[in-house]
Amino acid sequence: MTMRELDPDLPIFGLSTMEERVQRSVTNERVIAGLSSVLGVLASLLAVVGLYGVMAYTVTRRTREIGIRMALGAQAGRVTWLFVREAFWLVGAGFLVAVPAAWALGRYVESLLYGLEQADPWTALAAMAALGAIAAISAIVPARRAARINPLTALRQE
Repeated sequence: MTMRELDPDLPIFGLSTMEERVQRSVTNERVIAGLSSVLGVLASLLAVVGLYGVMAYTVTRRTREIGIRMALGAQAGRVTWLFVREAFWLVGAGFLVAVPAAWALGRYVESLLYGLEQADPWTALAAMAALGAIAAISAIVPARRAARINPLTALRQE
């Protein structure tokens, strides 16, 4: 309205506030960030389902061994820890592959995210801790099931 007071004949078009212009300028970055978040959640879900499937299959294949261990006096906690430890070995192997790949792609990610350095150790540690927690949760279910197997039933199973 100030422009019309100064010169009523001046054609004014495309008028917007600075806040609106900033919002429009970061739309692509917000879409990419939202899409990355959704894909990250889906990847974590896929990791949980995959690790659960591998651990459930491992428990099924080793039912006889579990029965023998339980018959010889193994405690349920030790049997549970046996499978949780195996899940952590799988996650550790994944870290050995993923950490160098993430380091190599760091420059690209750094160009997309404001305020994040290529070698941001806190972000990497938080992601690794989250994946470790996901691995523990997805391994505990079949591991606890393995610890509750009746030794006689397990030994009869073929």
